[in-house]
Amino acid sequence: MRVLFFPKYTRLGASSRLRTYQYLPYFREQGIDVECSPLFDDLYLQQLYQKKAISKVRIIQAYISRLFKLFASAKYDLVVIEKELFPYFPAFAEQALALLKVKYIVDYDDAIFHNYDLHPNKWIRTLLKRKIAKVMNGASLVVAGNKYLKDYAQKAGTRKTTIIPTVINTDHYTAKNAKNQGEVIIGWIGSPTTLKYVKNIVPVLKDLRSKYPLRLHIIGGKAGVGFDNYEEVFEWSEEAEVELIKHFDIGVMPLNDDAWEKGKCGYKLIQYMGCGLPVVGSPIGVNDEIIQDGINGYKATDLISWKQGLEKLLADKNLRETMGKEGRALVEENYSYKVAKDKWLQSLLGVYNF
Repeated sequence: MRVLFFPKYTRLGASSRLRTYQYLPYFREQGIDVECSPLFDDLYLQQLYQKKAISKVRIIQAYISRLFKLFASAKYDLVVIEKELFPYFPAFAEQALALLKVKYIVDYDDAIFHNYDLHPNKWIRTLLKRKIAKVMNGASLVVAGNKYLKDYAQKAGTRKTTIIPTVINTDHYTAKNAKNQGEVIIGWIGSPTTLKYVKNIVPVLKDLRSKYPLRLHIIGGKAGVGFDNYEEVFEWSEEAEVELIKHFDIGVMPLNDDAWEKGKCGYKLIQYMGCGLPVVGSPIGVNDEIIQDGINGYKATDLISWKQGLEKLLADKNLRETMGKEGRALVEENYSYKVAKDKWLQSLLGVYNF
């Protein structure tokens, strides 16, 4: 079987790394001939995260390159698309694949349909609000990272859907051994674009700092959030992220209660739990399933509950350890690469043999 993957980014992009590249070695081990053709390169992502102007010429070149690769798609038994082929273009390319009887799977870990149906520009809303529904409708299979995304796919009339969460390799993510002495580290990992959520809980952190010796570690945010002299910012890298998370004592995932956030796949929580950490997070979307309140962490819906959850964990080292073990067990059972890789393999084979 020959499979052509169309991820949005190179390995530098978290969604592409976790939803596509993570599985390619396993597929090759199973005798599948896989090829990968990302839309955007590393420079695009670096400029995006640094909020630098991105050359329109480079974007056009990326689209043209993908278009030429798309012409060769008939040579493959199966095409796997991350989200969409051409962002902010109508679904002509995906519809052409369906018309030409090219089998394709489309994979989602974000509610990107809200990029269109909730866009502030009325012309984009009008022209593209049904784009992702059309992409899904022509697919042989829609792979969704959570129920919110699967429900949308089913409403779009897709033929077949399955849920495969965003997962970690538990051979790489291991529970921390050394415990911090003195200060308790509250940690967050993410991108500069999502650091805004952490700023929402800074008043709670400042309040708790007056009673507890705590610090905030930020991985990948590129900047602080205004937590006085009690925050440290670390540059993200794929090689270092696990060791940096292991310095945390508590992992946090604040979110806004908006449509976009409902489609997120809770990956930060899974990373924290994979390292044996208790969590406090907003119960938005799949977070509400991952966080088992009072067992592996606490759900926080407002600043009061954020303070209550964090204070319980700050005050009780044994509670942190107990909840951390519960979180690790949940990840091994439901959110591990070992489980998800076989689901992905069966998805590929199921479409290929249909």
